[in-house]
Amino acid sequence: MTLLDPAPVDTASALSRAADGVRLDVDDAAALLSATGADLDRLLEIAGAMRDAGGEASSRPGVITYSRKVFIPLTTLCRDRCHYCVFVDTPGQLLKKQKPVYMSAEQVLAVARQGAALGCKEALLTLGDRPEDRWPEARAWLDEHGHASTLDYVGAMARLITAETGLLAHLNPGVMSADELRMLRPTAPSMGMMLETTSRRLFEEPGQVHYGSPDKDPALRLGVIEDAGRERVPFTTGILVGIGETLRDRAESLVALRGAQERHGHVQEVIVQNFRAKPRTAMQGAPDAELLEYVAAVAVARLVMGPLMRIQVPPNLSDPAEFELLVRAGADDWGGVSPLTADHVNPERPWPHIDELAERTAALGYRLEERLTAHPPYLREPDEWLDAAMRAPVAALMDPETGWAAESPNPHTSAEPTRIRAQKSVGSAEAGGFGDHAGRFDIRRIAEAAASDPLSLDDAEWVALLEATGDDLDALTATADDVRRYTVGEAVTLVVNRNLTSTGFRRAGSDAPDEFDLDDVEAIAADAWSLGATELCVQGLLPATEDPDAYVEIARAAKVGAPGIHLHAYRPQDVRDLADRGGHGLDGALAALREAGVDTVPGTGVKVLSERVRALVAPGDLEIDAWIDGITAAHRAGFRSTSVLFYGHVETAAERIAHLRALRAIQSETSGFTEFVPIPLPGPAGGVPLVAGRAPSDEHRAMVAVSRLALSGSIPHVQIPWTRVGRDAAAVLLTAGGDDLGGTLLDGRIKPAAGIESGLELPMRDAAAIATRLFRPFRLRTTDYRTPAAR
Repeated sequence: MTLLDPAPVDTASALSRAADGVRLDVDDAAALLSATGADLDRLLEIAGAMRDAGGEASSRPGVITYSRKVFIPLTTLCRDRCHYCVFVDTPGQLLKKQKPVYMSAEQVLAVARQGAALGCKEALLTLGDRPEDRWPEARAWLDEHGHASTLDYVGAMARLITAETGLLAHLNPGVMSADELRMLRPTAPSMGMMLETTSRRLFEEPGQVHYGSPDKDPALRLGVIEDAGRERVPFTTGILVGIGETLRDRAESLVALRGAQERHGHVQEVIVQNFRAKPRTAMQGAPDAELLEYVAAVAVARLVMGPLMRIQVPPNLSDPAEFELLVRAGADDWGGVSPLTADHVNPERPWPHIDELAERTAALGYRLEERLTAHPPYLREPDEWLDAAMRAPVAALMDPETGWAAESPNPHTSAEPTRIRAQKSVGSAEAGGFGDHAGRFDIRRIAEAAASDPLSLDDAEWVALLEATGDDLDALTATADDVRRYTVGEAVTLVVNRNLTSTGFRRAGSDAPDEFDLDDVEAIAADAWSLGATELCVQGLLPATEDPDAYVEIARAAKVGAPGIHLHAYRPQDVRDLADRGGHGLDGALAALREAGVDTVPGTGVKVLSERVRALVAPGDLEIDAWIDGITAAHRAGFRSTSVLFYGHVETAAERIAHLRALRAIQSETSGFTEFVPIPLPGPAGGVPLVAGRAPSDEHRAMVAVSRLALSGSIPHVQIPWTRVGRDAAAVLLTAGGDDLGGTLLDGRIKPAAGIESGLELPMRDAAAIATRLFRPFRLRTTDYRTPAAR
């Protein structure tokens, strides 16, 4: 949302001055920010050329950088009241969510250790401004834990993270005094605080976005940036585009940041961040920052700040199709991207996968390079820019030739890591053994160890967790839910979808309710799309009497009916049928399905990854080795998939653990799984408890919690199968580590009985109500956990 104001300088004159390398003033910048059409193209051309010249001059030609990080939201209490923020909670909201006032040291280390294991080198500590000044609960917690202030606790956690994991902290705790900057400098190589805007109107006028937020006084924030320069702190700052500021406000903000950089040389990067409206905020109805205005702001930031400044654009706040414009505009840094944690400030905007980001960057003609929290020019002058306490930790992770992140692993994770080992109360147990495991283990300690380092537990310890009861089970589920909260975040997600069971296909047509032909497929897909579905899920073996190439024809027909729908189709067993009966071979079958429009594949068609179990309960399923070959081949062919475990029949606890370990091993090789679904077998043929007499709800809680802990840092999402457990139980399981409710399972108006689980639907409003009961946000997602495009 932008207010226009007249520019005293015409755009053509400002473009000419920019092309000549003249130092731009506020009037020039304001004129350039209004560029459209051919003027905008010329603006991007000049800005991109300046970025490329800066890369050549600083020996990093053709490079766009990023930092591999974990996001640690140390507290969500804050004394400010910004009108666009969903990060902040009140103490009452924390109580309802059963969320701590501050993350504990154990919770912080659990996230940091997992991040280190995934190759992260940055721990971003983000929090609200001085919550103890507004909330007695924050003051009481700090007093109880021996900390003079929130910033004192920030420093303690930063030191702990580096000492225990080797990660380098980047501190983003809001407004700081010069003394506080000086106090924190030995704990982190870099710090940051967004300027956002110099607009006093947005701060002083009732109803504006910063009204009632003492820490958003532009003069105060500019003072912090100046103090950071005097204290020789490499500093990240930037502007927020689209919160009600005028074009001149943007221009004045950028020129103010240039002035601070020219005086002190400490501004290592300028973020140009586009406003994204959040639900449940005063600005939820405001439009997002307009794309071309945002791109112009990126280009003007480049031209104002010069060729050597890093201009950062957060990749999760723009659609991938928009990356080309951002790079044309002179951006050269994507900022921090996490393989583990959500963007807790923008939870509705998932991070791109780092491999995908590298591919997209390469497609635009640039090479993606990993950097540390501070940029190379500052790290190459450690005596000037780094406290003595930070020089050795930085050197351990830095490539001495380039100043970027070293390719060698974090020394804290290259050897056997330091672990909180779970202590057995009496005796010991052999891996895979049975009996009263929980009674012989300290379940709380094992759960804490699992949260910190899932690979540190042996099979007997995992089995003990699966068999936990009573207070131990409550402690297990609480720990798992904390891992969920601090990794994938608070949102409960759902995809709008419809099922179609390919077993019912009849080329010749049929009047049976659960049978369909190719014309029906087109109509079903079109109907689902018109009802708001973004996914059509198709699976099931074709009848032996049908031509196996019908798998491909069904996919094509679905895409004809709804070209924009995401086709989630065909289990490994179905693909194998196409490969064998159709004579394609496995790779050929997958290629044919890709060409026909299949986007992702279900990882179903297996109960437990055990031949013993398969022979007893599902002899018609694909052999275990063949299922593994099929799913890994699909991943290598570029398909992502779900993963499942059907539990509660003849399998042992040890076989469940072996299954989770096998999925994690596949994931480490292919990175192809998007989610894991622990599915209980219902009715008289299933539902066999691991612990005699344990309630079914507790069986499910234990399974969900162990799934979250065992797969954390590997498979990010744990889906609750509401069709099997019911809606009320699903809500309970979302507090045991679950974060997703699967799909709406629309029946549709065309052949509603042709989908498995027909007759069961979870409308969006009902799913949102489940999330509301848990005081958690609800978010629609796509099949691959992105944000659905507006229709």
